Amino acid sequence: MYDARTLKPHILVDATHVECPVRGCSQKVARQRKVFQAAPRFQCPEHHIYISPSTFEYPTDLENLLWKDEQDMSLLQSIKGSKRETRMARDNSEDALSWNVFRYLEKKGHLSAILSCIIGRDLGALQLVYWSYSPVLERAWPELTAARQEFGEHLQRSSEPDLIAFNDKAVLLIEAKFTASNETTATDPENQKKYVTGGNNWYHQVFASDYDVVANEARKYELLRFWLLGSWIAAQGEREFYLVNLVRSECEQAIEQLFGRHTKANAQRHFVRVTWEEIYQRIAEIRPSSVERDSLLEYFEYKTVGYDQLGELRRPFSISKDPIASVDGG
Repeated sequence: MYDARTLKPHILVDATHVECPVRGCSQKVARQRKVFQAAPRFQCPEHHIYISPSTFEYPTDLENLLWKDEQDMSLLQSIKGSKRETRMARDNSEDALSWNVFRYLEKKGHLSAILSCIIGRDLGALQLVYWSYSPVLERAWPELTAARQEFGEHLQRSSEPDLIAFNDKAVLLIEAKFTASNETTATDPENQKKYVTGGNNWYHQVFASDYDVVANEARKYELLRFWLLGSWIAAQGEREFYLVNLVRSECEQAIEQLFGRHTKANAQRHFVRVTWEEIYQRIAEIRPSSVERDSLLEYFEYKTVGYDQLGELRRPFSISKDPIASVDGG
């Protein structure tokens, strides 16, 4: 995996060519524009990555993943069978970032402690669902499937939270962002499916603003769907609901106010902004340390997110190395 230690701090880009971003490499490839293509003319013959002026893509997903033993790969293949699309090979992939962080937390048994610490409530033991796939049930999580059907979604274009953590007391939908923003609108604004009428008019129980205001004027269509479906799922079992918007510390700083003005939050329904940097800090507090923990911390510390318009390498995270408290574990 290439990171700030192995990538050039600056790359040369002209009208026709882009140089390979790996330090010490003198190769140049044709400059691609608009939609990224993993085509031979854009591939470095020495390092085999596909290059654009702003980012690069590995030949396979494996180069971009930290956890890839036999069990990990078996799970990932099962997830891909349920997941609508995947771009884990891209350097700026939020899917790869989510896998590298949350697969570690699940495997090492830290998921519940860290989420509880960040949320500020003891959540208890949690099961994790990856992009709608339940490793325990070995299929799409039936509660999400039921919600999709209740609100008129088709499987090929259905809501797909990045992660769902749940137990018999709480449901957390985690929408992870890396380079993308929360500004989304419906591709077909006239087709509301059953978002307003489904669940016995559940929309009006959990939103203070009209559908068109939230989905199109405020451009919070994706968050609307997760708040609607997630709160309905939680309510079926009388559980507490959290919609967790996981972002970088410099991004979406006012999202709780911007989205919150349209929702009906209460003691059972919460919208929470959490940062990747907070997750990093909690992982840094885990004692004793382990090879896996240290690998993940280095991943955060040296991770890059492509090149800017001037060809300068960008670092995504504002990292502090001063742990506050400790989380027992390994």
